[in-house]
Amino acid sequence: MTATTSAAAGAEQALRPHAEEAFAAELGALAAADDRPRPARWKLSPWAVATYLLGGTLPDGTVVTPKYVGPRRIVEVAVTTLATDRALLLLGVPGTAKTWVSEHLAAAISGDSTLLVQGTAGTPEEAIRYGWNYAQLLTHGPSRDALVHSPVMRAMAEGRIARVEELTRIPADVQDSLITILSEKTLPIPELGTETQAVSGFNLIATANDRDRGVNDLSSALRRRFNTVVLPLPASAEDEVEIVSRRVGQIGAGLDLPAAPRGADEIRRVVTVFRELRGGVTEDGRTKVKSPSGTLSTAEAISVVTNGLALAAHFGDGVLRAGDIAAGILGAVVRDPAADRLIWQEYLETVVRERDGWKDFYRACREVSS
Repeated sequence: MTATTSAAAGAEQALRPHAEEAFAAELGALAAADDRPRPARWKLSPWAVATYLLGGTLPDGTVVTPKYVGPRRIVEVAVTTLATDRALLLLGVPGTAKTWVSEHLAAAISGDSTLLVQGTAGTPEEAIRYGWNYAQLLTHGPSRDALVHSPVMRAMAEGRIARVEELTRIPADVQDSLITILSEKTLPIPELGTETQAVSGFNLIATANDRDRGVNDLSSALRRRFNTVVLPLPASAEDEVEIVSRRVGQIGAGLDLPAAPRGADEIRRVVTVFRELRGGVTEDGRTKVKSPSGTLSTAEAISVVTNGLALAAHFGDGVLRAGDIAAGILGAVVRDPAADRLIWQEYLETVVRERDGWKDFYRACREVSS
């Protein structure tokens, strides 16, 4: 087996291919049909990038599937920001597709979504700036060859998009190492008395959530370097059902799970429960309900349905039923064992029990809650 064949086989076996691999056909069709001006080193024009995220049908009949379901203007502002010298901050509550949008923006613009810094409380400055190969450093002293380029440094040198996930989880002093990069478009290397300058095409996408604030707020100096775009929760139940259905289908295909008959009914139930508990009122507006401590995001709804689909496939008859999703919903809703359990039981008795066509769901949830 050749190295190329081996690499191709490895890509086919990837549990979660990168966006530029999973949607290579759509990106290729868009590039072929795209006759609009492109910023330097962009693979697609801003119009084509927005079409890739929002979906559409190309002149040759190629259907581009939506990657983001939401207001078009949000995507247009995000794409336009990246075509300027301003960095982009995607802000929103957990589960509003910040990481998903970030990955697809990088894939469409640079053809590479892998220049990623994952923010945690332990993220060091070297993850954003650069590190050293200590074997080279001890043998030959400080030199370009001894440098270990961070994803941000590589993006600057190659004119690509870098991504920083969960920016507010990174320690404040490490966050601020981005200030010079974003304002001066240069990364000083004082040990060598030199610098790496960003070339055309470089920009940065950061994500942060405004519900779980991590451990460090952004300094005003750093926030000024970003254009902030807030990603909202899905506006309607239909939008949320569409998002969950599409992502569950994609994840299920990657895990070789069969498409489940009746799945749409159960997905709508999960989405309805999450939206009602999240909003504090039933969908008909007649009954107020208490909201639990969790976020009950769209991402959590996707997880609940995917787990239910796996249960149905491996321990049932392949048909997604209420019993397959009941335990997942309980785990998503009840984060505080005392307060959230009472809220869930009250919701079951006052809302679910009286709802037409939901008797099986009520029984399944009561069984796992007892």
